[in-house]
Amino acid sequence: MRARTDDRPAAIPAVRRARPRLAVSSCLVGEPVRYNAGHSRHRFLADRLDAFVDWVPVCPEMELGLGAPRTPLRIVSGDGGDRLVARDGTADHTGPAAALAERRSADLPDLDGWVLKSRSPSCGPRGVQRHHRGGMPADRRGAGVFAARLAELRPLLPIEEDGRLNDPVLRDHFLARIFAHARLRALFADGWSPRDLVDFHSAHKLQMLAHDPEGYRRTGRIVAGAGSRPPAGLERDYRAAFAGAFAARPTRGRHVNALQHVFAPMSRRLDDARRRDVAEVIAAYGRGDVPLQVPLTLLRHHARGEDIAYLDAQTYFEPYPRELA
Repeated sequence: MRARTDDRPAAIPAVRRARPRLAVSSCLVGEPVRYNAGHSRHRFLADRLDAFVDWVPVCPEMELGLGAPRTPLRIVSGDGGDRLVARDGTADHTGPAAALAERRSADLPDLDGWVLKSRSPSCGPRGVQRHHRGGMPADRRGAGVFAARLAELRPLLPIEEDGRLNDPVLRDHFLARIFAHARLRALFADGWSPRDLVDFHSAHKLQMLAHDPEGYRRTGRIVAGAGSRPPAGLERDYRAAFAGAFAARPTRGRHVNALQHVFAPMSRRLDDARRRDVAEVIAAYGRGDVPLQVPLTLLRHHARGEDIAYLDAQTYFEPYPRELA
């Protein structure tokens, strides 16, 4: 076995085990809270993700006291802006729904993300139908009232809707974000030191590079001054920069760049045949001929075989539990 030449820690165990804490529209985990007293149980959320996260179910319309079953709501657009009203015109819930979003945001400061019900006039994050005052559908679409206010209050928090989680690319990005947020929350939970932040950042560098190269550089500049700044300001700035970097969705070109950053320090330890093999696999991914997991698996195999602790510790290789892939 080769001697380990990089003495940086391979992992931060407590951070690695961090479980995301997610708020979720209650109907998506099977609660009968929809307007017709039914639910919209989402199989991925309830059957697969459930084992790896802690849920905080929220139903804005139930919390407003509307009950189930209830008169359906809709968003009506007019000169006074968008209003969340009962379909039969008996009540306007706009102010209470926005105020509820403010209370829930304040009550749940340590969340790692939200999953909201698509097309809901209260909590749909996008694509929610607007109506004219007479009831006819308008051309304009947007967020539900609760979701819109939530996004204003927590702009860097991962927020996704159930329908988009059926898309593998969008689901992969959301999972990467919520597990990164959970690891960061675990880091700052208590008793952290500047060295802890440096180790944490070191383990996330390649993953951040794949998401947002500028965010990668921005967080690096913050960490460079870790030992000379007050902890509160350091934590605030790093949280914002880290969340901003992960908000960007990786592209194939950025993944190729990150893969090359993995390969570069490893290549001098490999013989010509293995170097050629890795280069060809990265090029094949860049062309779209193989999925990302192929070069990642090969590179991690070599990182472990050559005992390169720094590379093997990178969250880029396993951004979330492999069972969810």
